[in-house]
Amino acid sequence: MGISVDVERSLQGFSLHIEFSEAGKRIGILGASGSGKSMTLKMIAGIVNPDKGKIVFDGTTFYDSEQKINVKPQKREVGYLFQNYALFPNMTVLENVGAGIQGDKKKKLELSERVLKKFQLVALKDRYPSELSGGQQQRVALARIMAYSPKVILLDEPFSALDAYLKDKMQEELMEMLSDYQGTVIMVSHSRDEIYCFSDRLLIVDDGRVISHGSTKGIFAEPDTMIAARLAGCKNISRADIINAHTLHAVDWGIDITLKNKIPNNTHYVGFRAHQFEPIWGKREENCIKCKLYSKAELQFERNYYLLPETLEENHDKLLCWFVQRACWDKIDTKGMPDYLKLHERDLLLLQ
Repeated sequence: MGISVDVERSLQGFSLHIEFSEAGKRIGILGASGSGKSMTLKMIAGIVNPDKGKIVFDGTTFYDSEQKINVKPQKREVGYLFQNYALFPNMTVLENVGAGIQGDKKKKLELSERVLKKFQLVALKDRYPSELSGGQQQRVALARIMAYSPKVILLDEPFSALDAYLKDKMQEELMEMLSDYQGTVIMVSHSRDEIYCFSDRLLIVDDGRVISHGSTKGIFAEPDTMIAARLAGCKNISRADIINAHTLHAVDWGIDITLKNKIPNNTHYVGFRAHQFEPIWGKREENCIKCKLYSKAELQFERNYYLLPETLEENHDKLLCWFVQRACWDKIDTKGMPDYLKLHERDLLLLQ
């Protein structure tokens, strides 16, 4: 059981071909803007039809181009939370929540009021969408979805319309509101933090294709492709040339890196996270980069150093990022900038 998607659609500039099967209940889709994330949700919901392919959820076929099956959106039992929430502007909060409930007037009112109470919206029930904050509008939109008990909820960039101050609060509220929901929730976002907090299972989409699929924590810890590593937050990525089974040349850093483990033949890039460098004062050790300070930014709990690799001093496009927690500042202030930054093999990302 779960969801199975294998669809194709021609879009302006590229062709979309999304293929995955997933039994997880909290699924994240991460990708850059224009990668095909939202279009994937729209095809699952039936808002947009694929050119061909198949979509099946829990044994029910939503779409099958060969069998000429295309279930209408309202029959798919899918709740879609749009980026702009799509509330009816001429309806009150109470009327918006009851809009999708089937049954007589009394039943709709009873169920609507029960949902309003659960979502802490009773005090707002007579207000119109224009009288609500962004966070309140989102809560009303989700309450409207939950009122008709869909089997799948699709969240399309649910925090994109909120300012930075509200995002953390709303993420927490969303998780709480969905905590007792037993159905499948799929959320798309270009924010790795939102996806990491929300999802147990993860798809990374690039240029209309799924390039990584698996456990969210697993992909973030050990991404297998350059694009997945970048989307998962790795700041330092270099092209890599394999010299032999245990040595590669990091082209953009200007150094050779020697490893104890054998280097996979499909390694084309090497990555290293900004907070994992070890500072070295004194004699150069194996797998070290000598860097020249280009600039730094001091944040509340972290200093971000931007460094020019030793052999590429004129190429400002290849700056290395070194992020240092506050606890280490005194050492750097006392001893000065380190002579080298060491890359430990255990932290190195070998990427396709």
